[in-house]
Amino acid sequence: MSVASRPSGATPRGATDWHSINWKKVYRNVRRLQARIVKALREGRWNKVKALVYLLTHSFGGRALAILRVTTNRGASTPGVDGVTWNTPEAKTAAFGTLRSRGYTARPLRRVYIPKSNGRKRPLGIPTMIDRAQQGLYLLGLDPIVETQADYNSYGFRLHRSCADALVQCHRLLCKRHSPAWVLEGDIKACFDRISRSWLLEHIPMNQAILEQWLAAGYLEKRVFHATTDGTPQGGIISPALANRTLDGLETLLKQRFGATRSARERNGVHLVRYADDFIITGTSRALLRGEVQPLVAHFLAERGLELSHEKTSITHIADGFDFLGQNVRRYANGKVLLKPSRKNVRAFLGKIHETLQKYGGSASAGDLVIRLNQQIQGWALYHRHASSKRTYSQVDDAIFQRLWRWARRRHRHKRASWVQKKYFRIHQGRRWVFTGTRYTKKGEAYSVRLLKASDVRIRRHPLIRSEANPYEPAWESYYEARLHEKLSATLAGKGRARLLWEEQQGRCPLCGQLLTEESEWQVHHIHWRVYGGGEALTNLQLLHKNCHRQLHSIGWW
Repeated sequence: MSVASRPSGATPRGATDWHSINWKKVYRNVRRLQARIVKALREGRWNKVKALVYLLTHSFGGRALAILRVTTNRGASTPGVDGVTWNTPEAKTAAFGTLRSRGYTARPLRRVYIPKSNGRKRPLGIPTMIDRAQQGLYLLGLDPIVETQADYNSYGFRLHRSCADALVQCHRLLCKRHSPAWVLEGDIKACFDRISRSWLLEHIPMNQAILEQWLAAGYLEKRVFHATTDGTPQGGIISPALANRTLDGLETLLKQRFGATRSARERNGVHLVRYADDFIITGTSRALLRGEVQPLVAHFLAERGLELSHEKTSITHIADGFDFLGQNVRRYANGKVLLKPSRKNVRAFLGKIHETLQKYGGSASAGDLVIRLNQQIQGWALYHRHASSKRTYSQVDDAIFQRLWRWARRRHRHKRASWVQKKYFRIHQGRRWVFTGTRYTKKGEAYSVRLLKASDVRIRRHPLIRSEANPYEPAWESYYEARLHEKLSATLAGKGRARLLWEEQQGRCPLCGQLLTEESEWQVHHIHWRVYGGGEALTNLQLLHKNCHRQLHSIGWW
């Protein structure tokens, strides 16, 4: 039986092998239902929306994508309170039978804590695999609704939107000569933990019985059960959509109150930019923001059981600058508004570099240390590459060099400085002090790895996403593909083989037909397997999603 003839839409009567699923049909059927949900929502046909959501959440394709998501994300190997993970094809196949609304009971979350930038710890709940898959399944039907009715300038936890979009929009609002000069920096106190349960049950358009179970599941901490009275299941797949749904409507409220007409918008200058529960609101005066905007926002949040954090909420003049999403936004004496990595963000990054040197510097080889540091440097530099970061990059490179030099001297206390320099630092492209280490292949062959420099990352302006773009509407598909192509073209620059394969495949996985994105893991597949004599020629290579790669090898295609 070929993959093309496997079931993908309706629920099959018999068990289906995980590696026999036709993912092209699965994606096509699910996307078609989501597009129909958006169309019915635009037409105001709520009964039709409910019927389509029911059809999607009870379909084979919906369950397959839900299981695929929870078994391929970063937390796939982390179990919940039951200690169960779906790490085999047999377990994933058996999971289809557990994704039923009838007889389903949500389990408590396993509570863990992750450190915050202020030294405190953020509570995080880890659901069981069944609960994660159920949330992923119902999110397939909820997300098209949330996306269609979302605020235009909301950028957090939404498809194809990012911090870069929020920062570019922030710059656009403040960079002009007559732009508003005052900014309300808003932060919501314990947003995920304090959202009113009654408000969620009344306003979230999904199965109320299932939603109530998630909200009332509680959590286990040191084997002690704790009940929950408010908030969303923080750490769950569906939590960001619930939080966005809760905060959506604030931009519309501000427009109705302060910007019903164009002249009113210019006079008041009230605009919102939000990323998750962090937001800024611009205004022409401190009195306007303090006396009218802030009370309106506080009332909006109070209806949802939320309140502003007094510690983090402030009103700032643009000439003094403010920090937003890790960057500092400020108007300088020459009148220009620039975004740069904030001092707090730079200190936190260098602190992580120091922790890495302390943790691995004593035991790891120089080559292993370079690999770990490169991951941190590249990730931080790529995040800030859309801002005016070149000078900060150079300062960070100098600080890292000083730390590495001290590390090398401590490691060889009885050696001369010239000996240390010769051992760890090489000449590369005219640079004399390039930290270099040695790594070994599986065959024992040695090769050199060098430390990346943040200043090598090219500054590139980020194109702002269209505010009305909806990823679930077919009319916007070509727009999103063009944006993705432009983004990955820059990311894959210099990666010859991967870039050539990606361009030849037009950025799509040949097995499932979905786009190859930065977020989705992909691997290089040898069409004619190497164990049977296949070579490394480009004609014998393909880029496949990780799950698709496993599927091809399981059915023995080559």
